[in-house]
Amino acid sequence: MNPGITLRKHGIEFAIHSSAGSLRLMLFDRPEDETPIREIAMKRKHGLWHALVPYATPGQFYLYKNGENQWLLDPCAKAVHFPRTWADTTGLTAGIFPAFGTMFPKGVIIDDRFAWGTDRPPNTPLNKSVIYETHLRGFTGSGNYLDFIEKIPYLKELGITAVEFLPLFEFNELEFFLKGGSREHLLNFWGYSTLGFFAPMSRYASSPEPGAAVSEFKTLVRALHEAGIEIILDVVFNHTAEAEQKDGTYHFQGLDEDTYYLKDKNGAYQNWSGCGNTVNANHPVTRQFIVNCLKYWVQEMHVDGFRFDLATSLCRGNDGTLLEKPPLIKAIEAEPALKHIKLIAEAWDCGGYQVGHFPGKRFSDWNGKFRDDIRRFWNHRHPVGELATRLAGSSDLYRHKGSSPLHSINFITAHDGFTLADLVSYEQKHNEANGEENRDGENHNDSINFGVEGPSDNPAINARRLQQQKNLLATLFLSQGVPMLLAGDEFGRTQQGNNNAYCQDNEISWVDWSLLEKNKELFEFTKQLIALRKAHPALRRKTFFTGKGDVKWIGPDGKDPDWNNGHALGMHITGKDELLILINNEEHDVSFEEHMRPDTGSGAQAQPVSKDWKLELSSAPVDSFTLPPQSLAVYTVRP
Repeated sequence: MNPGITLRKHGIEFAIHSSAGSLRLMLFDRPEDETPIREIAMKRKHGLWHALVPYATPGQFYLYKNGENQWLLDPCAKAVHFPRTWADTTGLTAGIFPAFGTMFPKGVIIDDRFAWGTDRPPNTPLNKSVIYETHLRGFTGSGNYLDFIEKIPYLKELGITAVEFLPLFEFNELEFFLKGGSREHLLNFWGYSTLGFFAPMSRYASSPEPGAAVSEFKTLVRALHEAGIEIILDVVFNHTAEAEQKDGTYHFQGLDEDTYYLKDKNGAYQNWSGCGNTVNANHPVTRQFIVNCLKYWVQEMHVDGFRFDLATSLCRGNDGTLLEKPPLIKAIEAEPALKHIKLIAEAWDCGGYQVGHFPGKRFSDWNGKFRDDIRRFWNHRHPVGELATRLAGSSDLYRHKGSSPLHSINFITAHDGFTLADLVSYEQKHNEANGEENRDGENHNDSINFGVEGPSDNPAINARRLQQQKNLLATLFLSQGVPMLLAGDEFGRTQQGNNNAYCQDNEISWVDWSLLEKNKELFEFTKQLIALRKAHPALRRKTFFTGKGDVKWIGPDGKDPDWNNGHALGMHITGKDELLILINNEEHDVSFEEHMRPDTGSGAQAQPVSKDWKLELSSAPVDSFTLPPQSLAVYTVRP
């Protein structure tokens, strides 16, 4: 028997783990009801409280209640319902957290049958994947599952193979309103504050009908799969919506907080997430809860992968120390139902950084080192040594994990930080609208503004910004590993300098689709980059370079690369699929012409290394093998 609800032949079975001395099931006919139509005393068996209810039916609502009369949401509910629409505060009082009575979320009993038809997972290999990170509401404007389907042709045109959604588990966007204070007008837009772990976000459904989010989510998954696009969910198991103990109870606190949360010796919640609490992920009960949750989203919702928010928190033991072999990570990798899905770790939390050494053989990492080194090379002219390491797949980080660059999820920007356009337009964060006096968000962004902070009417500055965006995008897609693109970066989306827009449900966070036409050149450039990557296996290696006949590094003017001081580099990938990548981050023209001429060395006969090269792509006009300042070019051997 697993926790949750199960439709049986003779009724509906409810089961939940709790250390409470007693537990009652409450059934409601309407989501706004404050009084249940029935209360059923549950029985305890094999560590679970359970009840088989013959008269419970799909369409009803339910909650649990412990011996202290706390209302408790089932964290395993397959659908959750608030009797309101997105951001609607009608009937709520600011400063009451959590909201009880008519606004307390209730679980929904659903009949979750769905006509999947011939739906099959695309199973795109990692070396052929192009991940697109986006926020469902911010991307569509209206913020619902079905409207996202209309954007699928755009994603196909761009060349995307997988969409990575910011959290779609049920959360409460009115979290700040309910806490009250000067920030009560802001919303929890990103959704990193989970209420229902098995339930898709109900207010992302186009229909107000309770449980509609389940069928609409499945409809979106089916449509993405039909287009050959995978769906990856950003999942938050490191903390929950209950936050600090003083904030009130939704579920785990009233069920068994000693099992579900890490505590210090004084009984206070440990805070490795920076959000007030840390889930006790390696406790046997919590571990099984998380594995069951992942299995549900794969088997019943047909999800193709997960990105684990602050995944280092999932590696901590009872006292908060990092475990060498976390039982949860082992259990996830051993679970047969999860055998073929993509597993991606954000390999850090507030006290640990595990990029390159995150436990588990199947997990890929968000490669924060890639982001930092590429930004520093282009924006602050760091030498080419770090650039070469990242271009080649970050073997310094991942070689010990199985000799594969596919452990590296490469990115320049993500939801957390500047957009690409802002990265080349702002040197300082501008988060005043977040109500935290600009203290929140990363202070060290390795950004550049080319002389003007924010928007500029200067054509020369805008031209340099455009070229720099091309340089950064090209480096992303020409590097070994798995590229991840932030939604809208392909046509210059801006957040007006806000690098932590978690609470901004407005023009700061919404994708401005008018920029697609305005910045068509950048979009076409990005599309060409993705097509180039897909056309050349040399850019999608499953193993690291050996340096023995597979790659040659070249410097300008016939010299060897100056790893420690140089800012120009050539990468000649040899073999059946031959590519030449030339990069110039000097402040003057740089020629690689000498490397293309015949070798007139001491041999009896000169051995030409020159080939009939074809220019495939460049971030600026290129004269043969001479590159202008701050530019990049890619050549293939002409067939």
